[in-house]
Amino acid sequence: MIGSKRKIFTNTEKAKVALAAVKGLKTINEIAQEDEVHPTQVNQWKKELLDNVGSLFEGKHNPTRAE
Repeated sequence: MIGSKRKIFTNTEKAKVALAAVKGLKTINEIAQEDEVHPTQVNQWKKELLDNVGSLFEGKHNPTRAE
């Protein structure tokens, strides 16, 4: 395998792959084949997306809950 290099994925590309996996319209293997990534990597990105999705809504406009 002379000349083969790792493909570098941007955060946007990772998010697109992970979101496709979460949607469940295609199998992990189909997504992996289309995006030229290993199925294990798709599952890792999916898990990371699901673990961190709550942080998307944190920020300066996060009102405190009235008791």
